[in-house]
Amino acid sequence: MSRSLKKGPYIEQKLMKKVQAQKASGSRDPIKTWARASQIPPEFVGYTFLVHNGKNHITVKVVENMVGHRLGEFAPTRIFRGHGRVVAREISKT
Repeated sequence: MSRSLKKGPYIEQKLMKKVQAQKASGSRDPIKTWARASQIPPEFVGYTFLVHNGKNHITVKVVENMVGHRLGEFAPTRIFRGHGRVVAREISKT
């Protein structure tokens, strides 16, 4: 179920303040965040975020195509290491 249009998109206020502070100072240091549910507004384009995936922080550089998506979509929480390995059997013909 999507969020009500009356409420608008969910954007973490602390995160927005950090972006505005960086915009005022002109620095481009990565912003560390745990707010995976926060949507990406157009003001975040060009900034780098360190999004927590449960174990460590994943670097996410925001580009225009990401606007409207959530930060957590770009920091996967699970690592796929492949299905069960098939061991090749040696067939001896002696």
